Amino acid sequence: MTKTIFVTGGSRGIGEAIVRRATGKYNVCFTYNANEGLARDLEKELAGLGVATVKCDVRDENSVKSAVEFAKKRFGRIDVLVNNAGVSKSGLLIDLDEKDWDDVFDVNVKGVFRMTKAVLPDMLARRSGAVVNVSSIWGQVGASCEVAYSSSKSAVIGFTKALAKEVAPMSVRVNAVAPGAVDTDMMKEYSADEIKDICKEIPLGRLAKPEEIADAVLFLAENEYTTGAILAVNGGWHTSCD
Repeated sequence: MTKTIFVTGGSRGIGEAIVRRATGKYNVCFTYNANEGLARDLEKELAGLGVATVKCDVRDENSVKSAVEFAKKRFGRIDVLVNNAGVSKSGLLIDLDEKDWDDVFDVNVKGVFRMTKAVLPDMLARRSGAVVNVSSIWGQVGASCEVAYSSSKSAVIGFTKALAKEVAPMSVRVNAVAPGAVDTDMMKEYSADEIKDICKEIPLGRLAKPEEIADAVLFLAENEYTTGAILAVNGGWHTSCD
């Protein structure tokens, strides 16, 4: 039986790359929130290959439950959950208000909690399944002017390590990927010169391709003896996590 992978935030960037890489190997259900046009275009492009999209706001418990039920009705069950949906807020901490902080945590941390909690009971009952969370290099080493984002992605790492130990006896695995600088829309806030400077700091000398992050996600989804791992895919950038 073909397994099903459920990807949050799959209409663009890393999420889109995961959808494309998984198509043909899995049934794929991916969510969108604001980017319905992109999501529907991707769904149409991959029509006939076991791909479906559904609107989901990971900040809303009912929306999460509805999206999970859609996937189960369409494909029978969810074998792999990829928590990819995320937001960023840049700026000095002293200029960051509490609402901005809460918004970042509501998506990046509580969104992971809500989605995992909705999918996990079936995995535990079957004693089979995998969860892959998308964290960030900034969750490992922190970034100036990215305190909220860095903190939220660090929380995802803690969530991953703790839950992995909790559910391992039921043969459910939980891992995370921690990308470095990736060539996605998130990098558009940087100028060409700033991106060149960033690439000079990366030992491999370039940004990651979204597909390279997607491949790491699928490795974590499929390797049956890997759990509680935080896989850094960062070109050798900021490898020290002291």
